[in-house]
Amino acid sequence: MLIPYDLLQAETLTGLIEDFVTRDGTDNGDETELTVRVQRVRRALEKGEAVIVFDADSQQCQLALKRDVPREWLEQE
Repeated sequence: MLIPYDLLQAETLTGLIEDFVTRDGTDNGDETELTVRVQRVRRALEKGEAVIVFDADSQQCQLALKRDVPREWLEQE
């Protein structure tokens, strides 16, 4: 299920993004400041290039590029 980013409280969204950009394997040697990485992801969400995916089984949210999400999920928006 996709969660519209603008339905999340600002604090919750920032926490989700920070968790994503600081997760092992996501920085790929990128030493850019945390605030800049968070802004990049926020912009991708605003532009519709990235989405928030909620997995009901694990009760967890993940960030994903829109192009990597199954088309049928996008049609449910």
